[in-house]
Amino acid sequence: MEIRKVAVIGAGVMGAGIAAHISNAGIPVILLDIVPEGADNRNVVAEGAVAKMLKTQPAPFMHKKNARLITTGNIEDNLDLLADCDWIIEAVIERLDIKQNLYRKIDAVRRPGSVVSSNTSTIPLRDLVDGQSDAFAADFMITHFFNPPRYMRLLEITAGDQTRAEVVESIRDFCDRSLGKGVVTCKDTPGFIANRIGIYWIQVAILEAMALGLTVEEADAVMGRPLGIPKTGVFGLSDLVGIDLMPHLMESMQRTLPKDDPFLEKSTIPDLISNMIADGYTGRKGKGGFYRLNRDGGKKVKESIDLKTGEYRPSVKAQMESLTAARHGGLKALVAHPDRGGQYVRRVMAQVLGYAARLVPEIADNILAVDEAMKLGYAWKYGPFELIDRIGTTDFVKLMESENLQVPPLLQRVGDGSFYRVQKGQLQYLDTAGNYQDVVRPDGVLLLSDIKRRSEPLAKNGSAALWDIGDGVVCLEYTSKMNAMDPDILALMRESVDIVTNGYKALVLHNEGDNYSVGANLGLLLFAANIGTWDQIEEMVEGGQQTYKALKYAPFPVVGAPSGMALGGGCETLLHCDAVQAHAETYIGLVEVGVGLIPGWGGCKEMLQRWITNKRRPGGPMPAVIKCFETISTATVAKSAAEAKDFLFFRPGDGITMNRDRLLADAKSRALELAQDYQPPEPIEIRLPGPTAKAAMEMAVKGVRLSGRATAHDVVVSMALAEMLSGGDTDITEPLTEDDLLALEREAFMSLIRHPDTLDRMEHMLETGKPLRN
Repeated sequence: MEIRKVAVIGAGVMGAGIAAHISNAGIPVILLDIVPEGADNRNVVAEGAVAKMLKTQPAPFMHKKNARLITTGNIEDNLDLLADCDWIIEAVIERLDIKQNLYRKIDAVRRPGSVVSSNTSTIPLRDLVDGQSDAFAADFMITHFFNPPRYMRLLEITAGDQTRAEVVESIRDFCDRSLGKGVVTCKDTPGFIANRIGIYWIQVAILEAMALGLTVEEADAVMGRPLGIPKTGVFGLSDLVGIDLMPHLMESMQRTLPKDDPFLEKSTIPDLISNMIADGYTGRKGKGGFYRLNRDGGKKVKESIDLKTGEYRPSVKAQMESLTAARHGGLKALVAHPDRGGQYVRRVMAQVLGYAARLVPEIADNILAVDEAMKLGYAWKYGPFELIDRIGTTDFVKLMESENLQVPPLLQRVGDGSFYRVQKGQLQYLDTAGNYQDVVRPDGVLLLSDIKRRSEPLAKNGSAALWDIGDGVVCLEYTSKMNAMDPDILALMRESVDIVTNGYKALVLHNEGDNYSVGANLGLLLFAANIGTWDQIEEMVEGGQQTYKALKYAPFPVVGAPSGMALGGGCETLLHCDAVQAHAETYIGLVEVGVGLIPGWGGCKEMLQRWITNKRRPGGPMPAVIKCFETISTATVAKSAAEAKDFLFFRPGDGITMNRDRLLADAKSRALELAQDYQPPEPIEIRLPGPTAKAAMEMAVKGVRLSGRATAHDVVVSMALAEMLSGGDTDITEPLTEDDLLALEREAFMSLIRHPDTLDRMEHMLETGKPLRN
């Protein structure tokens, strides 16, 4: 069954977000909601939701033009629009009577065989279909999206006893490939997987922090990064999702969970939290939460609530010996530490991980589904069973026993083994019967982590590795901190050209880090500048230029496969590729001006060539030069792969993959396609206006400076950029080669790296992670 058109009923935050993300896949969407009493515009709710999303940050739409794919209406006048929809998603208020009444209306107008699903996570599927027609029940399922739908990868699906298998498969495949979701099959149990465990984790962590007398900063520091959990920890996460949700979640769990469930023992809302909600301290959407920004006196002061008194005080960084131990010895050192931080982790994780082990196979058929749900739904780096393995199963059982907790059968079954193991390069997991099963990837999924388990790199150094990913294609992986570009990466890039030339068909640039690359290694550059090794810096700049140029003109195709941030020098690698197959959530830009520099590894040159040869631009080189200047001088970053095409960071023909797990396979396929009868690109020459263009850019910069939107050093950097982009001392009659443009880049870069204000910017960025406005 092909999904060609979708309807979403319910234009609240969740329903509207689902509609927006379906439009991100290029699919037309009908968005319906109620008609408010006395409204002149009967579609005002749905129309207002779309208008609001166009202004929301982070943006629900990957490109604003996607909003055109949404047709708005209301459930009184426009239910007939459902007749040609393949999938109808209900996202209305969590009341069974309202949902069932709506289903009867949907069933009367929908096309036979169309899928209907609910976004609920609190009402059992069996109750939702009770009293509905057999045909409706056969086409009905639950599809539980996580908020915000564009950014949260988890989609939990649940089918009923009557649901047709082909319905489930069609939705699973569409959500995987077209929406980029990690689809996890759940059983029809309260909270499904992620919220059943995640809400319990939050509640236990809050109660134990209070019991042990920890500050919110200490609790979040310990319960965050050392465990592979986002730095928001528990209290910061509660502020983010809304503290006022907690009573509703607890009520739902109290109403639906079995009476012997350990969750119920922890479901009481502390008085402190009840008082916070009553006073409007509901988190970031309210006056504040466990943290708040105090703006009294004209300054922003971050404050934290005292869990004993309920009073706010200035936030202080957590200082605990267990945190130091975790930085050096990892999770085991943290769990073993005797201070309050170690005790806190032991008490919380003994309960939460033990609870997760107790729930298999009640909530899911295997541990894979549980780990995947927590990683995708709560952004944990490791799932519960992966965390148990990292602690050690034997040690974890002892930990549970020391906390007087009953050890679940699944943990007893694993004994002194592990939940995961690698056998002959194959990742395996322990099933509920105590046997190991291979982890099988879906068709079209190729993970570099799997390749690395079963093979050795073709070449490797401290910052990069080269892998054979099959069929004559090689993958260059960056492994430096935050995948920052450094001399080792450049060296292996040069080596890869020789390796691929002598025995392979194509090269893919890809890694599975959070970010493709955050740019050049600023620390190395600042160190070299501080000791005045200007010749070495210029050699490094020229070396990067020539390395990227060698990639561009290699006798084989090079395909970039980025995800996450691709900034500065990382962006420049992609500009030199034959093609890019990008994950939809790629955020790309040339941001060097933020540290007082301009792109120096061919980024300016490539952007000029792209805009001047772009068929859609107005005639003459001046508009192209101005467009490059605007983009680079403002450190513009595209906030999606779709948006990146507007700025020509990606070409119109570059591909976009919605599901990150499918990115490498798609890039490999693109590389093999290009490898057939491949010919390197022909070098091109361009003509630039010279002083005429520079004068125009100078006038623009002076205007921005007079308006107060540019600092003194912004002007210095912008004029160096203008000199380079205008072509320097040239005119429109003189053709410039790539090497001419690269020489201009180097000259501008070297003039700026010597400037003390640039060095101040670089140092400030390294120390604070924020740009200095000097």
